[in-house]
Amino acid sequence: MNEAQRAKIDPTELVLKDKMIHINRVAKVMKGGKRFRFSVLVVTGDGMGHVGIGMDKAAEVPVAISKAGAVARKNLIKVPLAGTTIPYGIRVNFGASQVLLKPAAVGTGIIAGGSVRAVLEAVGIKDILTKSLGSANRINVAKATIRALSQLKEPKAEMARRKGNTLGVEAA
Repeated sequence: MNEAQRAKIDPTELVLKDKMIHINRVAKVMKGGKRFRFSVLVVTGDGMGHVGIGMDKAAEVPVAISKAGAVARKNLIKVPLAGTTIPYGIRVNFGASQVLLKPAAVGTGIIAGGSVRAVLEAVGIKDILTKSLGSANRINVAKATIRALSQLKEPKAEMARRKGNTLGVEAA
C-alpha cells in the first residue's frame, strides 16, 4: 500500500463531479419470475488529481447511481501529476485487463477510450497516451486504470528514496 492509499481523503473538502461509466441490468431468478436490478459503475473526481470509482446496485437507476457515487467518494486517491500529464509510464493488470499509461507532450490530448478516458478526465489529466490490452471488460479496465494511477509516485520523492535519502532533501 502506498501513501495515497494510506491517507484518507475527505470528499467534503473537494468539488467532485460524478460520471457514469457503465450501467448493467442484472436479474435474479426467483419463484415468481425474474427480479431486475441495475448495476452501475461511476467515476468521481475533482479534475485536480483526486479520483475514485464505485460500483453499486439498486432496483432503480437513479438510486444505483447515487449509491455508486457514494462508494466512489469513499475510495478517493490522490494522483501525482507532472503538469498536464503523469510523471512516467506504467503498465498494470487487473484480472484479464491490462492498461498501459504513458506521459505525452503538451497539446497531445487524451488518447484513450471508454473507461480509461472517463477515469483520466475525472483526474484532470489533459495529455496522455494509453493502450488497453487484454480483456475489454469496462469494470476491470477502470479498476486497472485506478490501480495504475495509485501506484504512481512523486518523481522527486522516488528519486530521493532510491538514493537512500529519507528526508527527500538533496545532499550537499
